[in-house]
Amino acid sequence: MDEKKLLKYAVDYLSKYDSSKNNLVNVLKRKILRSNETNFEKKKLIDIIESIILKLEKNKFIDDDRYSSTKILSLSNSGKSENFIFNYLIKKGVSKSQIQNNLNLMKQDNDNWQLESAKIFAKKKKLLEKNESYEKKLAKMARAGFSYDICKKILG
Repeated sequence: MDEKKLLKYAVDYLSKYDSSKNNLVNVLKRKILRSNETNFEKKKLIDIIESIILKLEKNKFIDDDRYSSTKILSLSNSGKSENFIFNYLIKKGVSKSQIQNNLNLMKQDNDNWQLESAKIFAKKKKLLEKNESYEKKLAKMARAGFSYDICKKILG
């Protein structure tokens, strides 16, 4: 395996999946560690990862800001809370300031996106039609990361 093959693998990966910079680094490291190379070759390949990431960033294949804004939109449309989205993006290696900036942009574009996301969550979990107690429904939404105020508005 050489730099060209690793770059090709990274581009192929990005053609299938959107990824943060840090997540792609981890994917490439796992690929290298699974390879049949000697330990010396593996170390050289791991050192090359940074230059591959820089090439991909320069050519706009990878952009953490775009990644976080699209993930925020898609996760909120699937009924995820702001807390869930924030933690998900932290796990993917996006910086806290970038996440907060994109969440603030989302709030400016659609002030009640969290309420809409909570409605989607409640519909998915059938909280609006089940005969469970109010406390159980509230607990389910709280575990999903929704605030008490939003839970009250939805289950109200």
